Amino acid sequence: MFHETDPQRIIRTLTGQLESDLFLGGRWLPIGRVETVQTPTRPTGITRATKMTTAPKNVRETPQLSNAQIKIIEEKRQRLTEIAEKVTQCRLCQLHSQRHNSVAGEGNPDARLVFVGEAPGQTEDEQGRPFVGRAGKLLTNIIDAMGLKREDVFIGNILKCRPPNNRDPQASEIAECINFLYEQLEIIEPEIIVALGAHAAHTLLNTNTPIGQLRGRFHEYLPHPFAKPIKLMATYHPAYLLRNYSKDNRLRVWQDMQKVLQELKLPIPGK
Repeated sequence: MFHETDPQRIIRTLTGQLESDLFLGGRWLPIGRVETVQTPTRPTGITRATKMTTAPKNVRETPQLSNAQIKIIEEKRQRLTEIAEKVTQCRLCQLHSQRHNSVAGEGNPDARLVFVGEAPGQTEDEQGRPFVGRAGKLLTNIIDAMGLKREDVFIGNILKCRPPNNRDPQASEIAECINFLYEQLEIIEPEIIVALGAHAAHTLLNTNTPIGQLRGRFHEYLPHPFAKPIKLMATYHPAYLLRNYSKDNRLRVWQDMQKVLQELKLPIPGK
């Protein structure tokens, strides 16, 4: 059996595994004595109106906004609220007949970063909020590991209602529902979209390329033919990570998120 003997390579391998474990919510590892791991500090107010190229000296200090910036953000919030109300009244496909709650999305109306999944699950349907079940807790860990909070970003889905038994979205359902997401993205004007899983990536990029080939590099999402492209990073859905919880998959997602932080010129925790 081959045994690795290069010390530097061993260190790089162990460092990568530790980073990915901490990234996905790990707080201890059973080696030697247990050390308390502090949650990375988070820059607040991550909006387009307060775009930061470096972390502020006090990362928990909310940047001061001008009256004009505040007005822009409140206008965006109001427009997103109007879309959420439309979603609540939507009857365009049959999914409305079985839902308990529609799930329009939530978060910062002026976010630089938007996460898009495929559809609500059972817990989301019960609460009317996106990503609050087991996969949602893992997404929250991912956002937290990036040095951000859920309130800093916007979180939504391709579909706004839960498919029966969490089955895959159907093409007809996506066709009826997708305009709600398009309108949300047009209002928010994010700098980067993270497509969580194949359905989100395929819909936004209009491709059938496997998610494993799409992830790891930036693509361009075009809101309309004459719009400025928005950078899109495809990565594995948190539900996929729960089903296939390997160190390689965890590390791949963490590498994708590091590229997102680098593109936003935000610090990478632990670096």
